[in-house]
Amino acid sequence: MPALVETYKDFHGHPELSHHEEQTSAKLAADLRKLGYQVTERVGVYQDGANTSKAWGIVAVLENGPGPRLLIRTDMDALPVEERTGLDYASHVQSKNAEGQPTGVMHACGHDIHMTVLLGTAKELAARKSQWHGTVMLIGQPSEETIDGSRAMLADHLYERFGKPDFVLSEHDDPALATGDVAIKGGPLLASSTSIDVIMRGIGTHGAHPNGGKDPILMAAEFVVLAQGIISRQIDAQQPAVLTVGTIHGGLKRNIIPDEVTMGLTLRTYSDEVRDQIIAAIRRTADGVAVTYGVSADRMPIVNVSKTEIAPATINDPAFAERLRKVAIATLGAQHVAVGESVMGSEDVGLFSLNGTIPAVMFRLGASDPGKLAESMKTGVSLPSLHSPLFAPVYEPTIRTGVTSLTAMALDVLK
Repeated sequence: MPALVETYKDFHGHPELSHHEEQTSAKLAADLRKLGYQVTERVGVYQDGANTSKAWGIVAVLENGPGPRLLIRTDMDALPVEERTGLDYASHVQSKNAEGQPTGVMHACGHDIHMTVLLGTAKELAARKSQWHGTVMLIGQPSEETIDGSRAMLADHLYERFGKPDFVLSEHDDPALATGDVAIKGGPLLASSTSIDVIMRGIGTHGAHPNGGKDPILMAAEFVVLAQGIISRQIDAQQPAVLTVGTIHGGLKRNIIPDEVTMGLTLRTYSDEVRDQIIAAIRRTADGVAVTYGVSADRMPIVNVSKTEIAPATINDPAFAERLRKVAIATLGAQHVAVGESVMGSEDVGLFSLNGTIPAVMFRLGASDPGKLAESMKTGVSLPSLHSPLFAPVYEPTIRTGVTSLTAMALDVLK
């Protein structure tokens, strides 16, 4: 544990944004090499139309005779969040986000925990080779937060180069669970995610006489409000869905109405049909606002659905999940194994299952102090969540439980 804690704090204090995990991947690769794994770096190719670029993914393989091939995945990237935990190992890293704006960088989603748990499990498996047989394939995946890292690795012929796994296993820390606990469920776990840009186009003019142009800021504001009615009034209430406008950019000066405003949206669903319904409604809503304000046909809104920042729903294989649930109970005790819940958050780990043809499971790892969590549930005052600048997992018991449970599950798969 002392070495793992030191590793965790190092990862936490030196976060890197998606597509830029150079030092993070180098450290993870170096530590895995020391444990005897065969490590390959720079695995992954991002594809943006005709342009391609290499990713910082790593693959570490440990062979131990014939048997199953188990893929265990960790993510590596951090978020454009200014940390406000006040911890002595807090991140003070400054960078620029995808839009080129200055931002702090923080492991506000616990990927530092995930990497540390992977390293602890890697060491346990290397030390216990007499207890298992087969092949362990450890994946350090970049760009989970932009949900294009697993796709990039698969596009770089991951399975053709390193072998197709028989099982895929991963975990994610959860501040809604107490340290010492895990949660496992079969079936739907996380929603699909689709990134969408909506560009409202108008005619720029002086802010003192707005009638001389077409104001895209006003149109964008109206679109944001109307878009919230898509799910509540156009989609079956039995179908879970979330549509959030997360970014809005337009204008350079107070007294100038700009030509256009760009909004960044994220869409979450469990159904491809519902996803397509909502995208069609977004297009209708944007066009409807523009028509209402008299925008000409050649200046109608542009709706771009990302071809890379998309991920399917994460569906845990029911039989594999039940098998691992029994392992967790035997390892941690029944009182420490909860039934997981489906949520609207998203992941791209499910792509490694090749549309469910490979049994895959992600389980949740408790990260909150049990006493504080109990008080939170009593008072209704939530603890800092994932992606919060105040998120601070109780690292020692979280890492310990993560390594213990993940090692036990891996040994069962490879027994």
